[in-house]
Amino acid sequence: MKNNHIENCKSLIKKNKIEFIDLKAIDLTGRLHHITLPVYPNILEKLLSEGVGFDGSSYGFLKVENSDMIMIPDLSTAKLDPFRDAPTLTFYSHIVLTDEKRSPFNQDGRYLAKKAEELLKKTTGADRSWWGPEFEFYIFSKVEYDTRTASSYYRVEHAEEFYKKAYHAANPFDEYDDFRDEACKLLKAQGINVKYHHHEVGERGQQEIETYFSDLLTTADNIITAKYILFNFAKQKGLFITFMPKPMYQQAGNGMHLHLYLTKNGKNAFYKKGEYGNVNELGRYFIGGMLKHGPALSAFTNPSTNSYKRLVPGFEAPVALTYGQGNRASAIRIPKYVSNPDETRFEYRPPDATANPYLCTVAMLLAGIDGVVNKIDPVKEGYGPIDKNFLDPGFNEKIHFLPRNLAEALDALAADNDFLKRGGIFTDELLTQWVKTKTEEINAIGTMPHPFEYKMYFNL
Repeated sequence: MKNNHIENCKSLIKKNKIEFIDLKAIDLTGRLHHITLPVYPNILEKLLSEGVGFDGSSYGFLKVENSDMIMIPDLSTAKLDPFRDAPTLTFYSHIVLTDEKRSPFNQDGRYLAKKAEELLKKTTGADRSWWGPEFEFYIFSKVEYDTRTASSYYRVEHAEEFYKKAYHAANPFDEYDDFRDEACKLLKAQGINVKYHHHEVGERGQQEIETYFSDLLTTADNIITAKYILFNFAKQKGLFITFMPKPMYQQAGNGMHLHLYLTKNGKNAFYKKGEYGNVNELGRYFIGGMLKHGPALSAFTNPSTNSYKRLVPGFEAPVALTYGQGNRASAIRIPKYVSNPDETRFEYRPPDATANPYLCTVAMLLAGIDGVVNKIDPVKEGYGPIDKNFLDPGFNEKIHFLPRNLAEALDALAADNDFLKRGGIFTDELLTQWVKTKTEEINAIGTMPHPFEYKMYFNL
């Protein structure tokens, strides 16, 4: 297989007159990095045997005194980079250590994704997990922001301004349908198949692109690729996009809903006709595990301080640790519109695109596996099904909610993380590093005066 990949890549290099090889990898928090090498004879063989050294501490990994690491291209991910002037072949990378064995690095999200899929087979008998992300983002015509000792501000300008009813708005009021068309073509060229795109409910330029299902590792790669494509394409067009969960006051937030199902012997492993949502016992246990561990999951699915400005009641925000078919405030929704047994699934609605997509999806899978192993029945645990609006005055059922802020999510993770360690996938070192990194973010913003605080307190 490796030789086939080498030959395929050599063919791409020759056919497209490739001048540069680009290796991409993400840091601990999910930010994309790259390093570029000029093409020379046998470069692929040398990269596979030696890789490229880099400073892992600058990626948020390990400690500074033990930070030398190696990046090795995954030749199966070869794609032409549409945003480089010189013809460039780009790859996602495996991250390995500098020992003699070139051991996989246990904080590399791509490695964890592979281990998690293997664990799924061993523990549940399922073949594979399948994931379908929805990308929500805003497009702005101009953006300015800065924070200094004596000033702090942001300002965005938007070409669109609806008075409600922005969802699925048609042109000429939908300013960016052509942008989405062109972006979807770019995504398709990178192997990402789009289900549809449309204007979202946000009245100041919110968009959505939904993609078809892929396996776990491919999906996480695709999330990084989609953001790369959209950021670069927007820059070409003189526009600004953001996946921030809550970039504007009193406007809908950006989520990254993840549709999910398992297959066994090539068939949908969640389907059973006549059950609630046509979801069988395996699917219910999987749901039970995700809801039970939902607070801890939030540390990876919603890992920014801004995440929790989206997750507030009243904005169709998925804040309730419940499941159902019609309630968009539930963390898990089983889509009513699905009639094909092969696509029976549920949608986990809390995640947003500030997540490291590898850690986010792996953590979700491990929560579901724990539900299956321990037969966590969401009905018996009181997670639903609930299709009522918990904000209605007559609603009196007791329900649990997601954390209200990132600090609460990290506390939940500290109290509930054994499910992440099953199979040695998440390690104590990774969890410690994650909590340290996110605590630094909390402390950074926690000591910063907010402009709105001036309105509230300056003359008090």
